[in-house]
Amino acid sequence: MWSCREWSSLAGSPPVLGAALALALAVPACARRSQDLHCGACRALVDELEWEIAQVDPRKTIQMGSFRINPDGSQSVVEVPYARSEAHLTELLERVCEKMKDYGEKVEPGSHRKSYVRVLSQDGTRMELSGVKIDGDVAASLKFACESIAEEYEDELLELLSHETQNVKDRLCSKRTDLCDHALHIPHDEL
Repeated sequence: MWSCREWSSLAGSPPVLGAALALALAVPACARRSQDLHCGACRALVDELEWEIAQVDPRKTIQMGSFRINPDGSQSVVEVPYARSEAHLTELLERVCEKMKDYGEKVEPGSHRKSYVRVLSQDGTRMELSGVKIDGDVAASLKFACESIAEEYEDELLELLSHETQNVKDRLCSKRTDLCDHALHIPHDEL
């Protein structure tokens, strides 16, 4: 069985009837696999960020604004909740994709669509693993997709997460980015 990368390398070679037919059948499957991966990575990324935000003491604040002294001797500094501050969210974005090692791949029997689920709960206990594929390739692919999404959509993530926005997964992964347009049937709480 050839990988998607091997199939896509054939796309530029001179067509041979058999190879062209096989390529025509393989490319849509690879595209769907990539779409499933990016949608799953986006949803897992948002889940992990929201969980991390929820772990911060709501009373913890950070000073924001200018530390310059105004002509009247005052400073334009305000205290904002730390959990949803740009500083905290940026720090989370730098390390959140490491959490993708805690995910496995689950294939839906009827549609053959792939989704990504946590295999370890946040407290470290094992989750229900029937039908879940756990291996280094899945984790590496998911981590790479997560890092790409975090980098490409950093501004959108910061904007949505800095406010207590409802349904961030749907707003980011479907409406803002179209990463999950094919998967609107995925339940909101898959963790």
